[in-house]
Amino acid sequence: MSFSLGHFIRYISAFCYNFTMKQLAIIGTTASGKTGLALEIASKTNAIILSMDSLSVYKEIDIASAKPTKEEQGDIVHFGIDEVYPNETFDVLEFIACYEKAKTFALTHQKNLIIVGGTSFYLKSLVDGISLGITAHEPLDISVSQAYDLLLQLDPLYMQRIERNDKYRVEKAYNIYKQTALTPSEYFLKYPKKPFVKELPIFEITWEVEELRKRIALRTQQMLQQGLIDEVIFLEKKYSRLPNCMSSIGIVETLEYLDGKISRKQLEEKIIINTAQLAKRQRTFNKSQFGNKQIKNILNSLNSDILKIF
Repeated sequence: MSFSLGHFIRYISAFCYNFTMKQLAIIGTTASGKTGLALEIASKTNAIILSMDSLSVYKEIDIASAKPTKEEQGDIVHFGIDEVYPNETFDVLEFIACYEKAKTFALTHQKNLIIVGGTSFYLKSLVDGISLGITAHEPLDISVSQAYDLLLQLDPLYMQRIERNDKYRVEKAYNIYKQTALTPSEYFLKYPKKPFVKELPIFEITWEVEELRKRIALRTQQMLQQGLIDEVIFLEKKYSRLPNCMSSIGIVETLEYLDGKISRKQLEEKIIINTAQLAKRQRTFNKSQFGNKQIKNILNSLNSDILKIF
């Protein structure tokens, strides 16, 4: 029995259409064990992984990002890792594009999708949606303070919710005004948020503070042993200190060490302290934003709960 190309395409389309892709998200603080859990679940459930980490997206930042190695990834397809070079930009729009690519791949190849990472703002954007009136980010052509003052005059109700020194949000609001000639309030009214995924199960790994701090200390020691200092030397030489990712935890402290401002021991201690502070901010954000998550601090128990989804 022979098939024409048209018959074949319709057959494959019907096959893909009948497949129901399951997707879920695993969140948690840095060093909580998200990556290992996601890899284990993916291997058991015919799934691919979308990394949700604002540093792992960069090529050549391997140790500082603690991204899974090629060996650890194995034959599990990953998206959201090594997407751009350190001197290129990556923001929530690029992440949404990564999600769409991962979703299309999963549907086409009859795979499930696991979203995992500590940059929960990306997950919030998936679940709540974003306004799509702006398609590109443009650098400020005036200072952050001047942009804030201008926007405060034009849209005081919106800008009163933003701190003057919040560079990211001021830039975002100024971009809206420059590209659309609308105030932020007018813009969000005209372009309401549209969610990209609905009814997404969210699982959070939690640890007691002291136990998490031990995990952070251990990972910091491992990063230094694996060559964090040499990686930062390479990155600075190739890309300078100007890219935003060069101010990330692990990198910025190492630059201080290379400048002779702190000792090797202080370098390790400072990375641990700053990472612990980041973990606290991540816990606060997750608690405030995701009310439908299931929380477990025992990885084996969380593993079994997640498998029930499939």
